Amino acid sequence: MNKLLHPAKKAVRWGVMSLAGLAMVGCQSIDMNTAQLRVIDASPDAGALDSYQNGTGLAYNLQFGAMTSYVPMTPGSYSLTATRAGTRQVMVAANTSLVANHQYTEIVGNIAANMQNTVLQDQTTPAAAGQIAVRLVHEATRAGAVDVYMVPKSGRTVPLVMNLSFGANSGYLTLPAGTYALAVVPTGTVLVSSTVTLLSGAELEYDSGAVRTVVLIDQEILGIHAAGLTAGVHAIVAEDAG
Repeated sequence: MNKLLHPAKKAVRWGVMSLAGLAMVGCQSIDMNTAQLRVIDASPDAGALDSYQNGTGLAYNLQFGAMTSYVPMTPGSYSLTATRAGTRQVMVAANTSLVANHQYTEIVGNIAANMQNTVLQDQTTPAAAGQIAVRLVHEATRAGAVDVYMVPKSGRTVPLVMNLSFGANSGYLTLPAGTYALAVVPTGTVLVSSTVTLLSGAELEYDSGAVRTVVLIDQEILGIHAAGLTAGVHAIVAEDAG
């Protein structure tokens, strides 16, 4: 069982991605007088990681594709470090400032030999009535540039972002609330019913006001990180607000 620790010893729950292709990770009640930080392990070959802030344990034994819930943090400057689980072998470190009344997502990504630590500020207010806001983050190391579509339960397929390169994020994009399936294809691929996709996700309902971050990561087969076998992707769909 993964555990989260925080200096205030506040109980925080995990959200963990499944191998079904998409996993919805829920929000929690948030004290906005603090800064809030969640961590995602998107590195396909680094193994389990421990996460530290200013040398203090934040999350332990974080598995590939797993994500913490938001953890309350005292506003200020931090050194965020990821180490191999159970050791102090530093895999990547970055300095950042966390501001009160803001939420952040820390993504530990790329292959172990070239790991990167990316901190993104999350949207904390719901999307406009009748709309949703979705941000795509590309952390799938073997997929190359991708086009991402939102396929509605009925009606016209919506191209969400085109030519999204590895390591890039789309920023928040708005579209009508509704039920959508996520489809990911190599850039330039025409999406039709017979298209072989990198990801054809399950349908998810996006209510009015929903704000989501979708992180694309490498496909995992039978618990093995299948380097060189496939360029398929999975997606973590995380609730930011709404």
